[in-house]
Order: sequence, then structure tokens, then C-alpha cells
Amino acid sequence: MLYGEEVSRLLIGLNCVKALEPLTVVETAKDLSSQHDFDIQAFKFNAGKELLRETRIVRVGLIQNSIALPTTAPFLDQKKAIFHKLKPIIDATGASGVNILCLQKRWCEFAEPTDGESTQFLQGFARKYNMVIVIPILWETIWNTVVIIGNNGNIIGKHKKNHIPRVGDFNESTYYKEGNTGHPVFETAYGKIGVNICYGRHHPLNWLAFELNCAEIVFIPFATVGELSEPMWPIEAQNAAIANSYFMGSINQVGTEVFPNPFTSGDGKPQHADFGHFYGSSHVSAPDASCTPSLSRNKHGLLISNMDLNLCRQLKDKWGFCMTARYELYADMLSRYVKLDFEPQVVSDPLLPKNQL
Repeated sequence: MLYGEEVSRLLIGLNCVKALEPLTVVETAKDLSSQHDFDIQAFKFNAGKELLRETRIVRVGLIQNSIALPTTAPFLDQKKAIFHKLKPIIDATGASGVNILCLQKRWCEFAEPTDGESTQFLQGFARKYNMVIVIPILWETIWNTVVIIGNNGNIIGKHKKNHIPRVGDFNESTYYKEGNTGHPVFETAYGKIGVNICYGRHHPLNWLAFELNCAEIVFIPFATVGELSEPMWPIEAQNAAIANSYFMGSINQVGTEVFPNPFTSGDGKPQHADFGHFYGSSHVSAPDASCTPSLSRNKHGLLISNMDLNLCRQLKDKWGFCMTARYELYADMLSRYVKLDFEPQVVSDPLLPKNQL
């Protein structure tokens, strides 16, 4: 094996013991990509052939984007500009036959109801292209939420972010409330999907809950910057896909937002006028440890992936993670841990000095 092939095998894995196959991008999508200057990539995840089940191919699209106007522009102008910016990318998605599309967190970051202007804008595309669309919104200013639009343009449901960060510039506890919608998995025309919003990706039990609720694809709509989390970005999603035997779609914002008034975040750093660079790098991870190359760190784009959902069950059968999980052990420990009188199970060396115990 050539050195480059070996590096690729280690970094993005093998799908069914082969390098991940590229998909041909249709000419209409290529033309839109060229005219509107966005990146477009497409790949294919295979599964083993089965005797009793047909293949379950679902085509998934992920869109990453930067803001369209400066942060100082009027809100309504910013919203109209982002709609205008995303339209050709969504049209390329539809022309490519995508079944399920997920946008990044903060794709349009203005508070509105779940059936507001952003949802209505995308419902038209869902009906036009027979496509399920997952859209993050800021619901009534306090809930970091996703709305699931069905392929008929109907609203299937919504989910609020469970875990609120308190780290660096992203101390969202001052303006978001913790979600109360559990870990819903939405059964769509194309498969069962869950959404682990943003900071929730750092919580392994969050991932597990979507697996227990039978998710086949879980999306992470995210908005994070390089200094804070970039080394963690590919590792967490790949681990989650492997441990829970489902596909992962990771979507991150791209670009840098500059604000007119410098700010601090109580972390000892000097005041600054931006969060840092949102590094994009959206990608898809599969339960067999394979993954796509990432989209650009600096450019808006569309990633298309064909997924054979039979791979989820095949990997569950192969590794037996659910069968060997012994959830009752952890249920018992967690039930004790949430009580004030919990005592950790620590076995100390009897030869340690007493004042170290």
C-alpha cells in the first residue's frame, strides 16, 4: 500500500474494507457551485449485501455557510441576504436528489417562532424537492432549537438543546435555557433521525440516548471556533458513530464575525471584537469508522453522502455493543450519583499515609 493510501486509511478509514467511493455530482449542481462560488463534494457509504433485506440508500446533504452581510447591517437585511445566499446551494441540493438536508447552527441567527419566516422559507424547498430539512433556529430568544420539516413541507416536530455551554465566549447560560424535549428521534420518509445540538456533542450520554431511541442518522448543527475545539471536532463525531452504530452528520459554521463593540467573557483574556474563526470542516462519519473528507475551513459549501442504512444494523450485529452494554450497572450508579449523599467507589492503598486518604 502506498504511503498516501495508508495515511488516508488511518485518517478517514475504510468503508466495507474499501476506500470511500466518490459520487458523481450532477451538472446542474456543478454549474450552481461555479456560479455562486461554493464548495461541493459527494461520497458513497456502502453496506454488505444481505439476503433478506434490500439496500436502504438515503442521500443526505450538509450545508455550511458564513454570514452574508456585516453584523452591523440591519437585521432584516441580514436575514434577506442569508436567504439569498443559501437559495442556490439548496437548489444544488435538490438537483442532486438529496433526501435529507441539515443546515448548521446559526445559519440564520435571529429569534423567531418555530413556524416563522425561516421555517416557511425552507418549507417551500421541502415541498419542491420532496426533501426532509433540519433547521436550527433561535426560538423566542431562549431556546436553541431545531425544527424538522417533512418532505411534504409539514412540521414533524422540534427539539431543544439539552446542554448549555459555559466556556469562553460561549457562556450561553446567560441567554439560553436548557431543553426539556428529551432525546426525540424523528421517523421520516427516509429514516429515523436525531439532532444533537451544538455543545451536546461533548456529552456521551446524549449520544447514547439517541441510540437507545433507535436513531439511524444523528446530525450535529454546530457553530464553534478553531482555538476552542478544532482538535476535538473529527474525533468526537467518529467516536459517537462507532459507539452507537449510526451515521453522524457534523455541520459547522464558516467564517469570522466582527462586532463593532469589543467584549470580554470573564475568562481573563483581553477584550476582543470577534469569537475567532468558525472553521467549517463539515463531514459525515459512519458506524464502521469510515468518514468523508471535510469541507473547507474557509468557504461555504455542500457535502452530499449516500448512506446505506443497513450498515447500522450490520455493525450492531458485528460488535454487539448493545448486547454487552450492561446498562443496568450504569443505571444503578447514575441513580446514586444524582443524590447528595453519593460516595465515589474509590479503593485506597492501605499503606498510604492517613492524611492522603
